[in-house]
Amino acid sequence: MTLALGCIADDYTGASDLANSLAKAGLRTVQTIGVPAAGLALPEIDAIVCAFKIRSVPAADAVAAALQAETWLRGQGAGHVLYKVCSTFDSTDEGNIGPVTDALRARAGEPIALVNSAFPEAGRTIYQGHLFVGALPLNESPLKDHPLNPMTDANLVRVLARQSRSGVGLVDRKTIAAGDAAVAARLAALVQEGKGAAIADTIEDADLETLGRVAMTHKVSTGASGLGLGIARALVASGRVRAATSGSAGLEVVGGPAACLAGSCSQATLGQIAEAERIMPVLRLDAERLGTDGIAETDRAIAFAGERIGAGPVLVASSGTPDEVAAVQAKFGRDAAGHAIEAGMARIAEALVARGVRRLVVAGGETSGAVVERLAIPAFRLGPEIAPGVPVLHALGIAGGPMVLALKSGNFGAPTFFADALKLMP
Repeated sequence: MTLALGCIADDYTGASDLANSLAKAGLRTVQTIGVPAAGLALPEIDAIVCAFKIRSVPAADAVAAALQAETWLRGQGAGHVLYKVCSTFDSTDEGNIGPVTDALRARAGEPIALVNSAFPEAGRTIYQGHLFVGALPLNESPLKDHPLNPMTDANLVRVLARQSRSGVGLVDRKTIAAGDAAVAARLAALVQEGKGAAIADTIEDADLETLGRVAMTHKVSTGASGLGLGIARALVASGRVRAATSGSAGLEVVGGPAACLAGSCSQATLGQIAEAERIMPVLRLDAERLGTDGIAETDRAIAFAGERIGAGPVLVASSGTPDEVAAVQAKFGRDAAGHAIEAGMARIAEALVARGVRRLVVAGGETSGAVVERLAIPAFRLGPEIAPGVPVLHALGIAGGPMVLALKSGNFGAPTFFADALKLMP
C-alpha cells in the first residue's frame, strides 16, 4: 500500500469529517483509530486518516501521538502529512495545535507550515487572520462558551503565536487571490522573517484549492477538513490520484437495534435532542449525579434503553445548557466533569452493544472518542454522508458481526440529525 496522503486528526469526529471530505473528492479513504495494528487488513486506498483523542490532553502527549503516527504514515509512502484540527481552532494558550505543528514541521525538516482552519461550506471563513463562524467572529460565537476550550480570540495569528515556539505570519486574501506563485513567495518571505507557521485567509472554495496546491509542495500542513479538501482536489487534478467513485457499494447491511448518545452541549446538539424527543424515547442524564455516583446513573440509563431498544431507537443525553454545565464544572472542576460524562457515555455504549445494538449515533467530539475507545474499533470504511462533514461509518476489524456508527461534532448537522442518521444506517 502506498499512500498519496496521510492525515493525523486530533479527535474522532474531526477525523470522520476529514475522511468524508477526502472521499467526496475522489480519494479512497479509511479512518483508523490511532496507528493501525500490523495485522489489520485494509483495502486498497489513497488516504488514511489516523484518528486520535489528543485535542485537550497535555501537549507532550499530543506531540508523542502525532509523531508516532507521522512515522507510520511516512513508512506507508505518504509524501504529505496533514495535521487535522477543528475548523473552530479549539485549543488553549498551551496548545495543542502549536506544539504538534512545531513538532511535525521539525520532523519533516520544513522551514514553515501552512495553517488553515477554514471550511466555507460549513460557514468557517478567515479574513485578515480572523476566524468567523457564520457572520460572527469566533470570540462572539457560541464557541466562546465551549466547556473545554472556550475561544475568546478570533485572531488566529495571535492564538497560534501563544502556542508556538516560532513566529506566526499571515498569508492574506489578496495574496491568495494572486495565485500559487504569490502564496509561495509570501511563505518564503515569512521564512526570512523567522516565522515558522502561516495562517492563510480563506473566504471561498477557490481559496482552498490554491492552498491545497501550495501545501502539496511541502511535507506537512495543519488545517481543518477544508484544507484537506483542497489537497485532495490538487492530488486528483495533478493526476497523482485517479478519482474514485464515492458511495456505499459493497458495505454490509447491519439492521437490528439502534441507539443514540449525546454528550455535546452545543446549541445545535441541544436543538437536535429536542427534535429527537418527537420520535423516540429520550433520557436526560443528571450530570451532577454522574460526578458523584456515575455507576448508578449509567445503570439507570442502561436499564431505560435496554427496555426500549427492541421497539425502536432511543436517545440518552448528558447535554446541558451553558449555565448547567458551568454549575457542574464549578462543583467538580472542568476536567473531572468532562471525564465523568465521557466515561459514563462510554460505559452506556458498551452495555448497549452487549445487548445487541449494532447501529450507534454519537454526538460530541470527546464523547465519540471515549465511545470508540471503549468499543475498541480499529478502523472504519466510509458510507454515505448524513450531513456535511458527517458520514456513516462501517467498523472494520471487530468481532460480533457488522456494526455501523455516526460520530458528529457538536455543532454539525440539521435539527433532525438523529433521524437523518438512522435513515442512512442500513
